[in-house]
Amino acid sequence: MSNNFQEKVTFIWDLADLLRGAYKRNEYQKVILPFTVLKRFDSALEHSKKDVINEYAAIKDNVTNLEYLERFAVDKNGNQLGFYNHSKYDFRSLLEDPDHIEENLVHYLDSFSPNVKDIFDNFYIKNHISRLSKANLLFLLLKKFSESKVDLHPDKVSNHEMGTIFEELIRKFSEQSNEEAGEHFTPRDVVKLMTCLIFLENGIKLKEKDLIKLIYDPACGTGGMLTSCKNFIKELNDTVEVVLYGQEVNEEIYAICKADMLIKGENSNNIKGPFSTLSEDQLPNDRFDFMISNPPYGRKWEQDKDAVMKEAEQGFEGRFGAGLPRINDGQLLFLEHMLSKMKIDEKSRIAVITNGSPLFTGDAGSGESNIRKWIIESDYLEAIIGLPDQLFYNTGIRTYIWVLTNQKPEERKGKIQLVDASQKYIKMRKSLGNKRHQLSDNDINDILDLYCKFDENDVIKVFDNEDFGYTKVTVERPLQLNYEVTEERLENLYAVNAFNKLAASKSKDPETKLREEKEGKQLQDEIIKALQKIDQPYKNWDEFEKRIKKALKPFKLSPTFIKNIIMALSVHDDTADYVTDAKGNKKADGKLRDTEKIPLNENIDEYFQREVLPYYPDAWMDRKKDKIGYEINFTQYFYQYQPPRPLEEIENDIKKVTAEIQELIKEDLDET
Repeated sequence: MSNNFQEKVTFIWDLADLLRGAYKRNEYQKVILPFTVLKRFDSALEHSKKDVINEYAAIKDNVTNLEYLERFAVDKNGNQLGFYNHSKYDFRSLLEDPDHIEENLVHYLDSFSPNVKDIFDNFYIKNHISRLSKANLLFLLLKKFSESKVDLHPDKVSNHEMGTIFEELIRKFSEQSNEEAGEHFTPRDVVKLMTCLIFLENGIKLKEKDLIKLIYDPACGTGGMLTSCKNFIKELNDTVEVVLYGQEVNEEIYAICKADMLIKGENSNNIKGPFSTLSEDQLPNDRFDFMISNPPYGRKWEQDKDAVMKEAEQGFEGRFGAGLPRINDGQLLFLEHMLSKMKIDEKSRIAVITNGSPLFTGDAGSGESNIRKWIIESDYLEAIIGLPDQLFYNTGIRTYIWVLTNQKPEERKGKIQLVDASQKYIKMRKSLGNKRHQLSDNDINDILDLYCKFDENDVIKVFDNEDFGYTKVTVERPLQLNYEVTEERLENLYAVNAFNKLAASKSKDPETKLREEKEGKQLQDEIIKALQKIDQPYKNWDEFEKRIKKALKPFKLSPTFIKNIIMALSVHDDTADYVTDAKGNKKADGKLRDTEKIPLNENIDEYFQREVLPYYPDAWMDRKKDKIGYEINFTQYFYQYQPPRPLEEIENDIKKVTAEIQELIKEDLDET
């Protein structure tokens, strides 16, 4: 970084001191960032300002669409800036009339082209102008931005350097308010690793001539990942035309990203927002070469529910044909969304960060499991890299990079690589929120080497796709009950709905209600007395059923009522006879029902013979309930057994610590 660059960053950063008292520390960026953007645009428009004003004066009464003015807003080389302003004001003239600076500045903002007004509207800059004016800070702030130390004219600061200045300010503000901004700003070390992973397989092809590459981030935040991708490609081959696309739901963050793109000379119209990607996809028909994202972890998608569920009904004609996860976490929805935007006949690659939940949450048949099933069986998943904890500003949890593609290299087809990079980090000298660990360049290179090796060791595992799949089989055991009328079991009758209803009344007449309830209670007592005459235990359903029916015959109870009474008077008994249906088939005991997750690459019958029957010889499988599931228990594959320390060693340590404590106590006593 040049001294000029650092000087400008430091000067702008220090302007935040003006806001102390009027603004909270975590609000500084809400003022400094939009005013930095405004200063840059003001400087860029300076060269052709008179031409734009003259043309506006000539056409304003006859033309409603002022976008025509864009052709007159050019730099010194005649290149269109992509935006305009037809106001007579600029920073210099605004300062010449301090008494009307607020209303004049608002007029100036309203005179920008629609794309720039969209940016400032989402910055809510007019609210801050009013707030600054009331605090007598507006004139002072504009004056400071007009000093030579912050000259942002394109003649002095190129688009690239201006973009770097703005990016550095975003980073510094994000780190300062890490708890809030962390979800919109992914640390640079993580972005660098993701960028390398997404382009690793394409390095040679990216050096070809006349390439156009489209890159997309559906949760683009401030746009850091998109910029990193473009810089990576340009370093490989400066002739590649890289087109960036993104969507961001947060208004202020969307404004930051769009402004950053416009400052760098990108097509800011490709940055969409502020709308939810899940419910309002602003690029429904676009397909991309590369996609990269860090969508929010564990964020409910309740607000998107209606639109998402409606689209899911379209199956794979929409984005969510594979399934829907539970409402409290939308990470897998972003993954489905990105996969739906892969090119059909060309190669697309994706790198996306998630927490551990999308790897294993959800049982067989659930939305999460079905999404994983579709991804893996479609052979989209190339690798998962487990990162160290404490890498992010706003969370200390472990995270994972998924690398996906629709065209795997031949040696990776049908395979999934897991890389445990959890120990590849250096400790930071000063933590930033929850970020205490950092990926050094050496760490990143080591991780990339592990990814490229594609062979197994302690931190690399390579699996066949089906290794992550299983059949969830329902295992039944027979119903065996003994039956006895005891005081304890009779209490169970009051949990039987039909029995309770006997003493209930629906009548609204108080007298009738009281009478019916009394009669019902009397009937309950009579049933209990009749049951108490059964004075011996039974171990056979049919025999006990006959005895019950005989005892309760005067009450003319329904067969279902009789069955519920029998169940209330029964408990499980391994020595009792099996309960059977009318055809003589054993009935299953729902309380003993269990399931087995049998790997897809195992024979189910052989597994059952080996793993279940030796322990429960009378068990059977209900194959009608089979469900296929997929899960990736990442940490399980890298678990290394650590034997407990010898008891003698532990005992010696305890004695040593005890002796030290006794010595300390003795010293304290001697001093007193």
